[in-house]
Amino acid sequence: MAYRPRSLKHEYELFVEREIENYKDRLDRKTILGIGDEAVKSLEAQQQLALTELLLCEEVDRIIRKRLGLRTFATWRKERLKQLAEFKKPESWGMQPDGAIARTAAAAHDGHVLVAGARTEGRSLYLAANGCDVTTLDPTEDVIERVIDAAAGVGLTGRIRGVVSDLAGWEPDFPISAVVCAAAALQELTPQQRQKALSILQAATKDGGVHVVETSSDGVRLVPLEELEASYYGWQTTVEGSLGNETFSARKAVA
Repeated sequence: MAYRPRSLKHEYELFVEREIENYKDRLDRKTILGIGDEAVKSLEAQQQLALTELLLCEEVDRIIRKRLGLRTFATWRKERLKQLAEFKKPESWGMQPDGAIARTAAAAHDGHVLVAGARTEGRSLYLAANGCDVTTLDPTEDVIERVIDAAAGVGLTGRIRGVVSDLAGWEPDFPISAVVCAAAALQELTPQQRQKALSILQAATKDGGVHVVETSSDGVRLVPLEELEASYYGWQTTVEGSLGNETFSARKAVA
């Protein structure tokens, strides 16, 4: 299933709506009623044929937008494009430009990537900014909420969806172009669960697809490298990184 990004115009409208609602949430009842009275007077001065609730709400929002001095679409768009250009750089997320995840972003452009067990939003946003549709998987609801909120804040909501689950309880409903898996996502499973989960992901992966699996966290080995090599028999595999902090990569053969 493909998740297409919203247009910049739509993202701008969502930005304006979010800023207005956040402003309303900070106001007390007396101030809100005062803006309502101002909106009624404004509409009456415009000689509206019918003062409807919808017109009143729109006028309240217009008044608040003016008070906030929100950027025009042209200004916002310029800033957004500059921001997205930064997001496309692996260095912005503390990643190497020639590292495994950066190579994955290039290989999976316009494809669907699974990010499993990443406790920060950086990888998901980086991949999404580089044209990938991203499913972020984690058993902790707070982690998923943080990723989704971050995506909404930078206009990448249409590229990212979140699923609260571990690898043992989830199966893809889309063909996978790449998998980026943190060591913690596999370490929490039994060896049998790991084998089953990896087999399911491998079967769902397109020919030529790439899996990037971390074996360690903070220098502590969590997933046996030998187990991964055995699980990816028949795939083209490489290991990079220093001892105790290796990243395992595997590419599925093209039939």
